[in-house]
Amino acid sequence: MTNPLLDTSSLPRFGEIGPHHVLPAIEQLISKHRQQLDALLDEQLDPDFESLVVPLELMEHQLSRVWSPVIHLQSVLGSRDWRDAYNQALPLLTEHGTEISQNARLQRAYADVGATLTTDASESHRSAVDHALLDFHLAGVDLPDADKNRFKEIMQELAAAQASFEHKVQDASDAWSLHIVNADELAGVPKQAMDRAADHAAEKQLDGWLLLLNYPTYDAIMTHAHDRKLREKLYRAWATRGSDQGDNPEWDNSGNIDSILSLRHEAARLVGFGNYADYSLATKMADSTDQVLTFLRELAARSRGAAEKELSDLQEFAGMSLEPWDLTFWLEKFKQAKFSVSNEELRQYFPAGTVISGLFALAAKLYGVRLREQTSVAVWHEEARYFSIEDADGQTIGGFYTDIYARSGKRNGAWIDECISRQQLNGKSALPVGYLVCNFPPRDDAGLSLLAHDDVVTLFHEFGHMLHHLLTRIDIPSIAGINGVPWDAVELPSQFMENFAWSYEVLSRCSAHAETGEPLPLELFEKLEQSRNAGAGLAMLRQLELGLFDFLLHAEYDPANAVPPLEVLEEVRNEVSLLKHPDYNRLPHAFSHIFAGGYAAGYYSYKWAEVLAADAFSAFEEAGIFDPGTAQRFRSEILEIGGSRDIMDAYIAFRGRKPTIDALLRQNGIQPA
Repeated sequence: MTNPLLDTSSLPRFGEIGPHHVLPAIEQLISKHRQQLDALLDEQLDPDFESLVVPLELMEHQLSRVWSPVIHLQSVLGSRDWRDAYNQALPLLTEHGTEISQNARLQRAYADVGATLTTDASESHRSAVDHALLDFHLAGVDLPDADKNRFKEIMQELAAAQASFEHKVQDASDAWSLHIVNADELAGVPKQAMDRAADHAAEKQLDGWLLLLNYPTYDAIMTHAHDRKLREKLYRAWATRGSDQGDNPEWDNSGNIDSILSLRHEAARLVGFGNYADYSLATKMADSTDQVLTFLRELAARSRGAAEKELSDLQEFAGMSLEPWDLTFWLEKFKQAKFSVSNEELRQYFPAGTVISGLFALAAKLYGVRLREQTSVAVWHEEARYFSIEDADGQTIGGFYTDIYARSGKRNGAWIDECISRQQLNGKSALPVGYLVCNFPPRDDAGLSLLAHDDVVTLFHEFGHMLHHLLTRIDIPSIAGINGVPWDAVELPSQFMENFAWSYEVLSRCSAHAETGEPLPLELFEKLEQSRNAGAGLAMLRQLELGLFDFLLHAEYDPANAVPPLEVLEEVRNEVSLLKHPDYNRLPHAFSHIFAGGYAAGYYSYKWAEVLAADAFSAFEEAGIFDPGTAQRFRSEILEIGGSRDIMDAYIAFRGRKPTIDALLRQNGIQPA
């Protein structure tokens, strides 16, 4: 029987593929590609783009299509079998990827192609070759054989350690629960969260309520629970996941953290960089570690005064000194008292389905696209959905899956990932397809999941990423959509989209009261808008704390005298944080963005891109936020180009100038200097 995972003629066959298909598919495909590559290189006398680059792009595209469902399913299904299959195949893929990047014959052939590209060559052709040549260098193609082999070993060890890191965070989260039988302990907790906790208890044949360690539960307790001790319990559980301080020390990530930092540093040094931060910046907009650190510290200095006033006002309002588990609770109470707005009141207006419909209507208004649900497409879970996207002429240009509700075994957080990249090469074509994943409150018995406004912002953010993936006009997979875009610019489309979640004209179309069906009243929106900057300075410092910690951890790492990550974190907190964290806090041990994801020495990218996004949105504010000319210019200069051109040149083509940080400061209620 044909392995369904190897069928790349259509969308993944989620109704048929199983964990047992993974290893045979990957082994077969890698073996086939090795033979194809050898034959291809033997044929190359005078390589050009069509004879060399196109076949390589098609091979990589096929491998990506086979592997993407595996990455996805091990993240969204609480399945040991899928995780094991992923971990078995990952070393093979890592080895294969390094083999290709270290292939000196292939590198020379790409260099020959680059030399033949004339001034008439398309930007995308030139960019694809330039990106490939940089990847060869970053993988150590020029190294002696012994160093090449060591680099290959490092990549294998690093992939395994990063996968282990993420799995330990998930295991520690899934294992924790808190059984409560006294309703008084849950005073203030919203009914939706209470009902979920009661359902979890019933599933375990327990009375009362069972709190799990997922984000919707954590957020509900930290924001609304009157019981300070309960908030601290949840805070402690969240802040010690995957650590020696958690309830399951067997899932302590300390060893993984040490290994990951050491391996990254060694790899960077092997290929000629002073540290991993320098290595990371080779593929980013920022020019140097000094530029990044100056940027982060300037934002911190400009934001500190506002944050100090916010904390002082909150502590005066609360009548006590605040601990980390108090901040969200008292900020919510402060907003209710000062602006007469509460998350729970707002939540009633944002059923998830209504928000999604309004979001799709916004995309139609801005970019002329239409999104339609396709119920015949196979999915992996009963809550997953598939949507096609059509351009203004009715032509289908891509599609995406959604999986937006929290459940046990599913990775926390919100993200998008690539299922299929756009490609149109050598007479073959594929439309872009993606996955959009969130962890919103599960639907209740009435079929409703009510979103906080923060959830609405998160959904807009992820949909901005998805539009970046889907609206690309680039036909070369390695630089189509999000691929090839500098990591510190990849958040531009997502953070740009967040701004529309603060527009009444948009929110009125994304809202319908759970009982009355009425849209969000203008009066309530105005209160929400007035509360927008409540806590903005503190939130800014929090993100800068994470960015500085990540960057300094990688920039200043010294294997001969490695400073423990917790000490680096303490130094950063002493520099920028206004709240004292307890000694048991183990933020690094669950910081998957930098230890298991793509943000190592790049977490600063969120703020870097936020500057671009705020400045870009100011162009819409000047012209009218639905101005078709501005929207079309943003689409053509930013969303459609992938990694085919320099992102600063593209930004200037859209905005008419380079960005400044003033728009971001104003957006956060902080006066520019």
